[in-house]
Amino acid sequence: MSIEKIMMPQLGESVTEGTLQKWLVGIGDHVNKYEPLAEVLTDKVSAEIPSSFTGVITELLVKEDETIQVGEVICTIEAADGKPSAASLEAAKEDKKLEQTTNTGDNNQRYSPAVLKLSQEAGLDLNTIKGTGAGGRITRKDVLRAIEQGVSPAVPTETAMSKKDVPASATPVANKQTPKQASASAGDLEIPITPVRKAIAANMKKSKHEIPHAWTMVEVDVTSLVNYRNEIKDAFKAAEGFNLTFFAFFVKAVARALKEFPELNSTWAGDVIIRKKDINISIAVATEESLFVPVIRHADEKSIKGIAREITELAKKARTGKLTVEDMEGGTFTVNNTGSFGSIQSMGIINHPQSAILQVESIVKRPVIKNGMIAISDMVNLCLSLDHRVLDGLVCGRFLQRVKEILENTNKDTVPIY
Repeated sequence: MSIEKIMMPQLGESVTEGTLQKWLVGIGDHVNKYEPLAEVLTDKVSAEIPSSFTGVITELLVKEDETIQVGEVICTIEAADGKPSAASLEAAKEDKKLEQTTNTGDNNQRYSPAVLKLSQEAGLDLNTIKGTGAGGRITRKDVLRAIEQGVSPAVPTETAMSKKDVPASATPVANKQTPKQASASAGDLEIPITPVRKAIAANMKKSKHEIPHAWTMVEVDVTSLVNYRNEIKDAFKAAEGFNLTFFAFFVKAVARALKEFPELNSTWAGDVIIRKKDINISIAVATEESLFVPVIRHADEKSIKGIAREITELAKKARTGKLTVEDMEGGTFTVNNTGSFGSIQSMGIINHPQSAILQVESIVKRPVIKNGMIAISDMVNLCLSLDHRVLDGLVCGRFLQRVKEILENTNKDTVPIY
């Protein structure tokens, strides 16, 4: 029998801290090795911290929504050859006695104090929630899912807006002034900052504070690319089962250009500049509340089909909350598909610690001069933000010109799909 410490793990190569979002266990709970103890959020990914031992939780040392450093002890567990001591089991039994029993009509449901507290805080009636645990037991995840999906509260709340328009945690403001940077007036809503938003804000602030951003743009005639993709997209979808997007062609073109201009595949490291060997393209994926940047590894070695498949899979994982730490690590250059929102010109914030980010804007038809005549072409703007400590305008201009050249000459003879 021994008391073991569980520490905050390093959930990424540049991650130094994280915010503990939710405890999944309580004092006295018996856990098996590798079972999740808590959900933690970093500026890279949301993940679960697993138990390194089988035993009984003896102490929780970190509060929810508290930011902790890598290596800091978050809880202790009593472990002895994978079995808890008699005293610990007795404490666990006492904790179980606190569980509540509620008649749901068909059978009796049992749920832990943590589930009861969470439902009460959210104003949810547990009778309206279907449990997915053993024997239909309602778990924390069931309650959290109900909150996200907007299950009717136990007591109706007075509001002029629908649940989807106003976050459940938003607070109507009365006649008061708040001691914050901005003051709220009567009728305004105060919306608490979520851990996800805090992580995004911290990373963006760090990037803008540390990196001297510069910006440049080129316009590209992608008429040949558009015609090529439109000719084969239906057959591709039928054969492969996923879409052939324009974005896959842009990622491939960037990966090819980075091979020729490795300066842009670099990181500022204080007294040295690290030029990365591998070309791992980070792609920005937005959800309703968050922005993630999963990574396509060795993008220069992949075909258009391979890149299109990874874009589809990573986007799906991001939007279903299934991204892993490995999916987010190792990016060396970011490509952001801002054109999907209809943007035609934007200035991206560099994904720290990378040295550049390329915004791919909307493809729009515009009149242009070709061979002395007016023609209608498919045009796109490529907007590059760069770290001026690492990169200068000359090399970035040449890089963009190379990307432009590759894209303007993309057709079935020059860029095979497979």
